[in-house]
Amino acid sequence: MEWLILGVFSISLLICIISDIPVLYALSFGLFLFLFYGRKKGFSWHELLGMAFNGIKTVSNILITFLFIGVMTAFWRAGGTISAIVCYTSGMIRPTVFLLMTFLLNSVVSVLTGTSFGTAATMGVICTTMGSAMNVSPILSGGAVLSGVFVGDRCSPVSTSALLVAAVTDTDIYRNIRHMVRSALLPFILTCFIYLIIGFRFSSADVRIDLEGVFSKTFVLHWIALLPAVVILLFSVCRVNVRIAMAASIVSAVPLCLFLQKMSVVELLKVAVIGFHPIDADVAAMVSGGGIFSMFRVAGIVCLSSSYSGIFQKTGLLDRVQAIVLSAEEKTTAFISVLGTSILAGMIACNQTLTILLVNQLCGDGYQNKEQLALDLEDTAVVIAPLIPWSIAGGVPLSTIGAPIAAITAAVYLILLPLWRAFQSWREKKISLL
Repeated sequence: MEWLILGVFSISLLICIISDIPVLYALSFGLFLFLFYGRKKGFSWHELLGMAFNGIKTVSNILITFLFIGVMTAFWRAGGTISAIVCYTSGMIRPTVFLLMTFLLNSVVSVLTGTSFGTAATMGVICTTMGSAMNVSPILSGGAVLSGVFVGDRCSPVSTSALLVAAVTDTDIYRNIRHMVRSALLPFILTCFIYLIIGFRFSSADVRIDLEGVFSKTFVLHWIALLPAVVILLFSVCRVNVRIAMAASIVSAVPLCLFLQKMSVVELLKVAVIGFHPIDADVAAMVSGGGIFSMFRVAGIVCLSSSYSGIFQKTGLLDRVQAIVLSAEEKTTAFISVLGTSILAGMIACNQTLTILLVNQLCGDGYQNKEQLALDLEDTAVVIAPLIPWSIAGGVPLSTIGAPIAAITAAVYLILLPLWRAFQSWREKKISLL
């Protein structure tokens, strides 16, 4: 019955992805399936709902953080912060270093904003537009964008995935980020080198897009608009609590919205709730979004996905799968076992959040050091999910920038990072056996 339940759930997720139906429907159906399984195992409805609620409680803190993220990203859009970042950095792009700069610029913006989807919709769109004008293959430009947007999605202090990993492993996000920077340093450098080498074959004429002309229709562009981004960086470096850092960034963005961009208090409150949606179509295509409402979908995904963990733990639905995982760990290494589990979980879950929670559920018991577990989740589940062709983790950013799904093959950073960690773990085990 366990394999049948998991199979039906996987099929429902695939149907939603193929039919472009919100994945929340499949996750809701999954909750029904898992409750049905628990009922068949002899648990009462009261007990099962309690299990689901206990699972949600493990991520309750992150749900509040989502509200801060929604307001902060909306104010960054409305105050001209994102527009200023895009305008000031896009001028660095040149044909011969196009792929390298695309990767680096998307990395910077994703670290600042903590969102792969938002970065793809702003800097990602700019880069692929320029790449198209330079006759760069959309597979290559799409791969460079996808690599860059997940640099910050993995290790930004305001990333929902990084916050989720910290929450489920009960670790400090700033310590996690420090470990992540170390583990990704060599893959990051190699990615830069590879994109630089490939880029030398482009000799097209320099292409410029008048971004300042586009954004000046809606915003007053000024360097002071960068203040909210500077605040979040400084507070993060000082390891201030994430919510306090985001609150400080929000406060610094308020006068920008009110006085620099001439918004009214009512408009500002509206932006905080429903997000920023400029009238100009060109600007709207790049900076629309944010707001508390924008976080409801991801909060719903996290709530439904996390409710599974409580049910899985008590009903034993994943016990047989977990036994296979632990057996694989003994034959290989803990990291390689987590990597393999992440690939299978990503193929089943079709989204990053559920992949993280499933892998943590299946592999977490094998770790005594929770910080190591958090690092291994970041270097597997978080970066593997966008490499699954039918997963929304990679599909949405690529669709946003108009790149084919084949661009995942050029996402060098996402490929190198888990391979490097797998090699390291295998080498360390070999050395320990000598």
